[in-house]
Amino acid sequence: MASLRNDSSRPIGVFDSGIGGLTVVKELTSRLPNEQIIYFGDTARVPYGSKSNDTVIEYSIQNTHFLLSKNVKAVVVACNTASSVAIPALQDRFDVPIISMIEPGSAFALSKTKSGRIGVIGTRATIGNKAYSTELLKHIPTLEVFEKACPLFVPLVEEGMIESEPTRLIAQEYLDEFKANNIDTLILGCTHYPLLKKVISSVVGEGVTLVDSGIAAAITVAEVLAEYSLLADLPSQKQNEFYVSDLPRQFKKIAELFLGNEITSLQKVDLEVLTALG
Repeated sequence: MASLRNDSSRPIGVFDSGIGGLTVVKELTSRLPNEQIIYFGDTARVPYGSKSNDTVIEYSIQNTHFLLSKNVKAVVVACNTASSVAIPALQDRFDVPIISMIEPGSAFALSKTKSGRIGVIGTRATIGNKAYSTELLKHIPTLEVFEKACPLFVPLVEEGMIESEPTRLIAQEYLDEFKANNIDTLILGCTHYPLLKKVISSVVGEGVTLVDSGIAAAITVAEVLAEYSLLADLPSQKQNEFYVSDLPRQFKKIAELFLGNEITSLQKVDLEVLTALG
């Protein structure tokens, strides 16, 4: 790690199973305006939440290899499913800072809850691995944590159906039970979910604080880069770069709508390239 200390001009790498990690990119761009970001969305293999742990670890290793081929100085795993199973394998294998979603999101939720009743929504893998509940209860064992898998949210976001009537009805079906649980904080345990904030809030009620793990992770990224003297001293002269494994046109359309600016550097990466890197 010491060899990276004087190379702060390198970009930050971010990967996700699809477009959800753009919520993290948006926060990173806001908090760290000097940094160049290289983003990889594995749109050919989304969603990760329905895959086995071994498969998610394999994909995460391939994605990290790809980002490192772009000379990144740190890797943000902007996917809660990958964060819940692949972080130890990535940290053992790669000699750059690897930042997860789970710990920052949990810490943020703990700072917000007043009642100690926290809800968590995520993919089947994230919920099945009890990633958030384990982390939360490690800090405060008396918490009451209510978890729910919401597998249809990711494909709805990937299709751009962010505020559609079917999305609202599915959200109601998934989230109504949280009202009976009387939570005051809800962790959006998938980086796709903040794109559905408006719909989710309308179902659980405005009195429930929604925790965006991407915001929390961006704060952690800034802290980690500062710790290793890797914060960029001057604004990057290079534009952010985006890579996907499929459907670049669809990605571009949704990404520009969400980020609020034109994406001028977007390329498709063949799966054969990724699997060769793994």
